[in-house]
Amino acid sequence: MTTTTGNGVPQPDADWSAHRGIPLMRTLATALTVLDAATGPEAFTLPYPPEVQRALDRTVLACLERGAEPPVSLPDLLSWCRERPVADWPVGLPAEAAGPNDLLLDPDSSRPTELCYEWAEQFSDSALVLYDREIIRAALRLCREHGEEDAYTEFRRLLVTKPVLTSAEEWTVSMDHVLDPVKELLSRIYRPVPDSYLRGDVYATCGRCLTLLTPLDGGGWWCERDRCRRRGRPPVGRRIAKEEAGELLQLARPLRQFVTGPGQAEVDLGRRLTELGLKVRMWPAYDAYDVHITFPDGWVWAVDVKDWAHPAFLGRAARPVPQEPRYDEAFWVVPQERVDDRPGYISAYERNRPAAARGVPLLTDTQLLARAKDRLARVGKAAHKEETRKEETGDA
Repeated sequence: MTTTTGNGVPQPDADWSAHRGIPLMRTLATALTVLDAATGPEAFTLPYPPEVQRALDRTVLACLERGAEPPVSLPDLLSWCRERPVADWPVGLPAEAAGPNDLLLDPDSSRPTELCYEWAEQFSDSALVLYDREIIRAALRLCREHGEEDAYTEFRRLLVTKPVLTSAEEWTVSMDHVLDPVKELLSRIYRPVPDSYLRGDVYATCGRCLTLLTPLDGGGWWCERDRCRRRGRPPVGRRIAKEEAGELLQLARPLRQFVTGPGQAEVDLGRRLTELGLKVRMWPAYDAYDVHITFPDGWVWAVDVKDWAHPAFLGRAARPVPQEPRYDEAFWVVPQERVDDRPGYISAYERNRPAAARGVPLLTDTQLLARAKDRLARVGKAAHKEETRKEETGDA
């Protein structure tokens, strides 16, 4: 049985909590996000931040208890995170907690992987990784107080489509009165971009996921999205000269990870459904769910899109889709690439979801689109048959 805290964060059930490696990975993932958020060399000098020292101490203890050689220092522990798949750590993890190639740090950039952020998000004991939820809750509250559902929809769309803003773009956003309820919030979540993103005097964004690319030593660029990197070298989208950017801003990393990335999957699915001729609403009723789809005969689908790397975590977070706005069928949807990247994704999700969510099927976006096309064809045939009947009988 999966339990939740008061803020709705899924907690480990008995099977997972029996493994001592689960709280260790939670602590370690939190520490890595703390280090990633830190600036300056002081993050790597003694005394370390409390979360970081705790992660090092617990990893050493877990290894010693199992008679394994522990990491001898923080740099050594970070090497483990870059080079050693989580499934090979001597810490006692359940079978579905990690795949055979899962790393906590990207080997090229030493930045936390999406899996690392999901570990920290799912089992968090740190306010840092709950930042994205707090921001979304604040936006919802502000927009509800003003009675402006459109403001929330545009807020979400902005975070999805514009994770990077030049000074000129930031000024344009500041003049958009639809966003008035969340203007102060926007000023807090878009932050100045450090010079580490510069190559010469130019910034570059990813042509796939729109986030800033990090220049690599020896040439090339690194994209922070795991799924993007698996598709090959990131295509360069915008090139932004430093002198033209003014003060370049980007969303805080937790929002890029848990709002921008998944939101792009949501918007892409909504676009493809619209192209089929369906009526689509994004984030209806203050984000009750992600996509509200109406067929020509009035039949309604509700869809929540989940762009998660870890299928067991996704299963443990599963819950019924809210009943309002009303719908006839509801689905959770994951990008096809997630399933292609990880064999057994759907079955791992199903094994880990709670009983309360057994009625919510998980489909890939490809499967959902195929179902939508099939239903449209059936609706069209039924309409044509009815029209023919009326013509033959002379009904008005």
